[in-house]
Amino acid sequence: MSLRETLLADLGRQYYFSEQIGKNPTMWRLFFSLFSPRFVPVILYRFSHSCYELKLTPLAKMLALINFVVFGLEIAMRCKIGKGLYLPHTQGTVIGAVSIGENAIIYHNVTFGAREIDLGYSGSARPVVGNNVIVGAGAKVLGGVVLGDGARIAANAVVIEDVPAGVTVAGIPARIVKQHEASKSV
Repeated sequence: MSLRETLLADLGRQYYFSEQIGKNPTMWRLFFSLFSPRFVPVILYRFSHSCYELKLTPLAKMLALINFVVFGLEIAMRCKIGKGLYLPHTQGTVIGAVSIGENAIIYHNVTFGAREIDLGYSGSARPVVGNNVIVGAGAKVLGGVVLGDGARIAANAVVIEDVPAGVTVAGIPARIVKQHEASKSV
């Protein structure tokens, strides 16, 4: 999927959650989304990650720094995130996962990262997140854990073990509190 297609899919998710269902994301509307504080961090991340993949690391770092300074979002340029990313609020969020699947919803003050200092960005020390995952405000997902598709992480939960697909976890350490029926993505 191209950067353009990914950004349009991200914009479509913005429309969905702002109750503009049916509004068609276009390049023209993508331009006007540059004035949305909820969507600009997603755009900055997408360009940062693309620059990283093109080995334009200084430019990738500069875009990541803008996200950090302006929006309080520290997101690793090497973290691969699927289309449909939605960040309702970004302040205090740290995203240092190996990968995050499609249609992720990540609230503010969330941390995805290693349990120990990991300046080498070791993949085995960082989370892998499935598709259609929702992570509540203040949640922490630490270490080389796997969040299954459709998992929901409650606000302020601390996840230090794998989370199966289709469940909600809560608490410190997080435990399963609900099993979901097969559901559609949101």
